[in-house]
Amino acid sequence: MELSIATRSFLADTLALVTFFTVTSGLNERFVVGMAWEQVLVSRSIGAVLMLPSARPYGLWRNWFLAKARPSTWLGYLLADSAALLLFQVPIYFGIVLAGGADLRSALLGSASFAVLVLVLGRPYGLWLEFVRRRFGLDGPGRKPMSLGG
Repeated sequence: MELSIATRSFLADTLALVTFFTVTSGLNERFVVGMAWEQVLVSRSIGAVLMLPSARPYGLWRNWFLAKARPSTWLGYLLADSAALLLFQVPIYFGIVLAGGADLRSALLGSASFAVLVLVLGRPYGLWLEFVRRRFGLDGPGRKPMSLGG
């Protein structure tokens, strides 16, 4: 029995978001925010739960954002992926860090550093998302292997 496109899209987007940001966010929380490993475990557990309902909406948001931005160069894809990720994920991240036990100052610092991280990781995550989607038999923008562009 083959899964529907909607189911494969949900699974691919969720797997991509959870794997990529559990690692990158956890490292940010530990080494930039200064959270203890136990706090990182709590915030990443909360983050994973919150990623389940937000991963596919982000995938749809990114598709829409890229369609509107219409990047055609590697720099365009870099900027569009970074902006899409920044606008969607940083507010969510702020709430996750607060819920994980950080005080307001630490949550703001963590969110600011995460925003910088997102600007750097926007395109790599976009490529990771497209890679995972291809593994699920899905097609999308930026399909050229080993390319920063479309």
